[in-house]
Amino acid sequence: MDLKALYKINYGLYVISSRKKDKLNGQIANTLFQVTSEPPTIAVSINKKNLTHQFIEESRVFAASVLSENTPLKFIGRFGFKSGREIDKFTRVNYKIGKTGAPLVLENTLAYMEAEVIKKIDVGTHTIFIGKVVEVENIKEGIPMTYTYYHEVKRGKAPKAAPTYIKEETKKRGESMDKYRCTVCGYIYDPEKGDPDGGIKPGIPFKKLPDDWLCPICGASKEEFEKEG
Repeated sequence: MDLKALYKINYGLYVISSRKKDKLNGQIANTLFQVTSEPPTIAVSINKKNLTHQFIEESRVFAASVLSENTPLKFIGRFGFKSGREIDKFTRVNYKIGKTGAPLVLENTLAYMEAEVIKKIDVGTHTIFIGKVVEVENIKEGIPMTYTYYHEVKRGKAPKAAPTYIKEETKKRGESMDKYRCTVCGYIYDPEKGDPDGGIKPGIPFKKLPDDWLCPICGASKEEFEKEG
């Protein structure tokens, strides 16, 4: 069974956020969709192990910020590969508190929506939260980032807690332009593409990257990378 066929299903990329009393948290998610139009309802799938899941369960509210196509990997990594149990993800991030009390990420965002949970469905490792939309706003024009664009152009990876995560096999290639994989988040440095967001032009081998270069997604050092194959 080739599970990669599931990659043909279209997804977006969003920051899903919630609150727990005076604490805030958010995470990257790709499984967000509209359920009904009258009344407007949306649903999101969240891993039970994630802190955001705990916050939504307690507060019964969540918000979703639609990310633009030019969102930097470092920003995605902050919400996708960092835990709210270890850092405050909203430090130095442009946001505001919405009607529900959930934080609304405004940075790299095209639009946001807030919802109050009206039903939840247990689907094993994840919970699908269905929420009645209580507020929406378009912030600016732009192209929403699709999950395909994130994978194929940005070369980003899915966290293990994501509903779309599939363990990939490494492939051997020539020694001249070896790819290196981040052992923390799975990001792959490809010398043929470089790291444009980090100022690394195409054609720079991994071993010639500056010693202080960090993974553009999770911030891991070069020592946390290993050669593919």
